[in-house]
Amino acid sequence: MRLIVLSLLLSAVSAAPLMAAEPAPSAQAAAATPLVIGETFTIESKALGETRRINVYRPQPWGLDPKAALPVLYMADGGIGEDFLHVAGLVQVLSGNGSMRPFLLVGIENTERRRDMTGPSSDPQDQKIAPRIGGSAAYRSFLRDELMPQVRQRYPTTDERALIGESLAGLFVVETLLQEPTLFNSYIALDPSLWWNRGTMLAAAAKQLPAVTRAQPRVFLASSGQLELAASAAQLATLLQQASPSPLVKYLPLPEETHATIYHPAALQALRTLFPAPPPASP
Repeated sequence: MRLIVLSLLLSAVSAAPLMAAEPAPSAQAAAATPLVIGETFTIESKALGETRRINVYRPQPWGLDPKAALPVLYMADGGIGEDFLHVAGLVQVLSGNGSMRPFLLVGIENTERRRDMTGPSSDPQDQKIAPRIGGSAAYRSFLRDELMPQVRQRYPTTDERALIGESLAGLFVVETLLQEPTLFNSYIALDPSLWWNRGTMLAAAAKQLPAVTRAQPRVFLASSGQLELAASAAQLATLLQQASPSPLVKYLPLPEETHATIYHPAALQALRTLFPAPPPASP
């Protein structure tokens, strides 16, 4: 009996510090507040016949006048649940560490991505990918005639404009480069889906190169290790490099990346390459 009582007393003593170490419950947890990194607004589009949400991020590196006019980087797939956040992070980091000039990032959230990013196609396989396809001309009208004037009205901007997209959005970037090369000063197409409509865009590109040459835009192309996409991107880069002075066109193959992983590392290199920050002034 004595052994049992002693054992119980020792157990109580050894447990007491553990019980005392437990923190008292908080009376009330602090309320969480929204984490805001930019602005968002909607625009009623006549070209598309619907309301579109636009997300905007303005970097604020040290020493930048908050009212200074900035060039604008437009991006498809620009929803919060799409690619807006990680591209905004690149703009913030690169402008903050002096790797690129500050740009206003304008992301367009998708409603019917495969409709907006594609031109018409006679390929039955292409026609199966979505209920509606072939809306790229209307989407470009939305950018040119509705969104760009809104951005100029809302924010201090310069006349410099750039367009970035990956996959089908990269296809849209290339189509815009070939069909309306003066709409943007810089075009960034990452793993563009040039297979669309049996590759007819690439096949017809040579006829459109004179207008591209006259416009003299800067072009950045990148491809992943997906062989079909890499081959078509390399072919387009060769055509552009032959038609334009080579500094205006940069092609970056990233064979270690997949179609799913290429956006972030390729965008990092594109922003550094096309928009380098000027060297610091000498003391």
